[in-house]
Amino acid sequence: MTATALQVVGLSVAYDGAPVVLDVDLYVPPGVILGIVGPNGAGKSSLLKAVLGVLQPLAGQVRIFGQPLGDQWSRVAYVPQRSGVDWDFPTTVFDLVLMGTYGQLGWFQRPKAKEREQTLNALRMVEMDEFADRQIGELSGGQQQRVFLARALVQNVDLYLMDEPFAGVDATTERTIIALLHELRRQGKTIVVVHHDLSTVTEYFDHVALLNRELIATGPVATTFVSEHLEATYGGPVRGTTAESNSQSPSSSHGSSDD
Repeated sequence: MTATALQVVGLSVAYDGAPVVLDVDLYVPPGVILGIVGPNGAGKSSLLKAVLGVLQPLAGQVRIFGQPLGDQWSRVAYVPQRSGVDWDFPTTVFDLVLMGTYGQLGWFQRPKAKEREQTLNALRMVEMDEFADRQIGELSGGQQQRVFLARALVQNVDLYLMDEPFAGVDATTERTIIALLHELRRQGKTIVVVHHDLSTVTEYFDHVALLNRELIATGPVATTFVSEHLEATYGGPVRGTTAESNSQSPSSSHGSSDD
């Protein structure tokens, strides 16, 4: 059995010469939901994009189930930040999700009845099948996020990388998403989620990586999401979490950003 679903060794990333991720080592075991947590500008999204090869790292290596990413593309799905998507692109909900099946097809193959049924099943899972013919630009924020989750689900992969899937969605959509993530984990899938809401970390994830350009700590939530590590990550006391020795009311939402 592969010891890690995702292995990052010595990864460093820069924007315009300024370092945003510094010498990160991260090992994600298979079959867990891991949240990447840290302050705004901590490099969370940059780390995810470097893992995917969207950003070229300055240094470091990435392995997916022990192999280079190029050999494992068919085992990985990505859910981008909703704010980074062109929602004016003229396509329907159904067609956007159907695109997720293209990786299963050979060259010049067109989706057939099997792929269309898979698409409808994925839409049903996120309760968006009634919107199949709707233009994506007509959807609410929560509906848009469900559609992108459906596109990832239809790929039926082993590793899901998600960048702020809960940002800007309604409470119903958030419950739908986390229920699906837990179901994927029960199926043995691995999910890595960039996340900003500290109050839900212990409920949503079983592993966590605390990042502030450098990796502060990583491991099971019970032993890693503790006050000592949070203070090192955020530069001072953090209120509003269920971390060890910290049961006060929230003082900051640590809202999401591009990182």
